[in-house]
Amino acid sequence: SNKQPKPAKTIRAVVMNKVMAVAGAGVPSADRITLLRDADHDGIAELKTTFLKDLTSPIGMALIGNKFYVANTDGVVVFPYQTGQQEITAKAQQVATLPAGKRNHHWTKGMVASADGKKLFVSVGSNSDHGENGMTEELNRAGILQVDIATGKSSVFASGLRNPVGIDFDPSNGSLWTVVNERDELGGDLVPDYLTSVKQGAFYGWPYTYYGDKLDPRVKPQRPDLAAKSIKPDYALGSHTAPLGLTFAKGAKLGGQYTNGAFIGQHGSWNRKPRSGYKVIFVPFVNGKPQTPPLDILSGFIDKNDNALGRPVGVEIDQDGALLVADDVGNVIWRVSKN
Repeated sequence: SNKQPKPAKTIRAVVMNKVMAVAGAGVPSADRITLLRDADHDGIAELKTTFLKDLTSPIGMALIGNKFYVANTDGVVVFPYQTGQQEITAKAQQVATLPAGKRNHHWTKGMVASADGKKLFVSVGSNSDHGENGMTEELNRAGILQVDIATGKSSVFASGLRNPVGIDFDPSNGSLWTVVNERDELGGDLVPDYLTSVKQGAFYGWPYTYYGDKLDPRVKPQRPDLAAKSIKPDYALGSHTAPLGLTFAKGAKLGGQYTNGAFIGQHGSWNRKPRSGYKVIFVPFVNGKPQTPPLDILSGFIDKNDNALGRPVGVEIDQDGALLVADDVGNVIWRVSKN
């Protein structure tokens, strides 16, 4: 799914929606999950069928044993699942509610399961650009929530992350990482989107500061206590590149230089000239830390007339070690392999 149904109109929202439509981001959610299966391993899915329907703008998915978890925009639900199943018709069982509501500015809810299968980590974006709607609307937003599967209880794992979407664990040390879309309206070269490790109880600045201790002058009143403890992100990805997808290279078979690190799907800028993002990159890791420079994996989504032909979102490694890339404007799944 590409875009949540539009909230009540404001002048800012109308302008934003028009500009985003030009960038190719104006398609409503299909509210379903589609199953693509490549049984003969030739790189082309011969099966395409509706796996789950009647959902609510789903993004995050996690399979734990014989249970399939889905992060709708308003809550985590679970379904029974058996290996090889092509459709789920069972009724959804509620696991936990997630912040949503009528405004629901950043609606995507990414999700990943802990290694022991006991917890789900859910990324929740802010309900505004820089807190302009008041911080009462930001309860349990702009951060990563931790959901205990057994009880359904959720708690804030880390906060101050404006719009985290893709989240994954580094297989080398088990640390949690996310990519974050930073704030707008401070110019084409501010603020850098980023990749960062996520530490329990940490605060990453939003909305009071960005990239550590840099104050956002638009935010009133300030919180010097929070600004003082804001953590600087690990790795800048460029301003307005809109990183959405994140997966570590566990199981990837794309060659030696792509063995240790993270693949990132950059959806691309909707409000910047020249455009930024609109590609998939690989960030090499050494000893658990991201290194410069990133490597381009998949690009060419902008034509000679500056039209967006595609916008990468989710990234994942398939069972054969190839990289899968969901493109929500081209409406296709790209497969990148070594051969």
